[in-house]
Amino acid sequence: MRIAVLCGGLSNERDVSLSGGTGIAGALRERGHAVALLDLFLGWTEPIADIEDVFTLSEEGVPFAVGEDAPDLEAVRAMRPGQGLVGPRVLDICRAADIVFLALHGDEGENGKLQAYFDINGVRYTGSGYMGSALAMDKALSKVMLRAAGVPVAESVTVRRGEDAPAFDFPCVVKPCSGGSSVGTTIVNGPGEYGAALELAFRYEDSVLVERFIPGRELTVGVLDGKAMPVTEIIPKSGFYDYKNKYQPGLTDEPCPAPITPEQTAAIQSLAERVYETLRLQAYGRVDFIMGRDGTFYCLEANTLPGMTPTSLIPRMGRAMGMDYGQLCQALIDASMKKYA
Repeated sequence: MRIAVLCGGLSNERDVSLSGGTGIAGALRERGHAVALLDLFLGWTEPIADIEDVFTLSEEGVPFAVGEDAPDLEAVRAMRPGQGLVGPRVLDICRAADIVFLALHGDEGENGKLQAYFDINGVRYTGSGYMGSALAMDKALSKVMLRAAGVPVAESVTVRRGEDAPAFDFPCVVKPCSGGSSVGTTIVNGPGEYGAALELAFRYEDSVLVERFIPGRELTVGVLDGKAMPVTEIIPKSGFYDYKNKYQPGLTDEPCPAPITPEQTAAIQSLAERVYETLRLQAYGRVDFIMGRDGTFYCLEANTLPGMTPTSLIPRMGRAMGMDYGQLCQALIDASMKKYA
């Protein structure tokens, strides 16, 4: 197959995307596919006689390590003068591919706009369509839908820029309404920290979610082609599961399968599949939960394009199922192609 692996872009998760994208491209080449590795924003600037040559001329991606902090997006913007998110020749190359492997993260890759753009232009891509992507990205809206479907979620309120901060019991969690990788997220323990947490979250977005902090165990479940994958527990060695703990090796323990009872495993996997169906996800995704001290599983959010870095959770679940990284990438493509059957 000719596969365009699309990564980078201008999201705060750009570095996460570059790390996953280079790994995916290498794994697919090893499986015999012709692969073009593309940065959504920077695009392809080298001269080419035939668009299909990109799939053989594309250079081998050097493994990309995610730093401790989110990237400097202004420096990235300075690398390509001009307007628009989609870089030169990106659409042309994606049209020439049999499928585009979306290794993007954050609003520009997961909020449904790029998916709708590709649908209009007849481009096949991995993961959920525009509707499921939009529903899952908006954490406030997805909570309304999940609550109506009988999925437990934390009590929360949405605050928009310019509105007065609502009264809320502490501790609570303050985060951008459509963010990812915990960028801009703060656990607030008292009123003295509340204002600064809101200010931080508003740096990234105009809508902020304030939700009740639920003490307990953090668990996550991948869903592949509608079926739950093995449950993974997330145990940061210090602090909470923030950007640094997510992507720096050795800072978080992630036992998979998680050390919970068979009954608990069945219950959380069933909930993950219900979340997947309720939010109209397709092909694959990952659903994050907190198991409260009373044993209730509270859904935190659903991820339509979960990370594929060396420290990411979906590859860990794949290994628990007997799939190496390349086999997992192929399984994600196969599940995604079913949309176009």
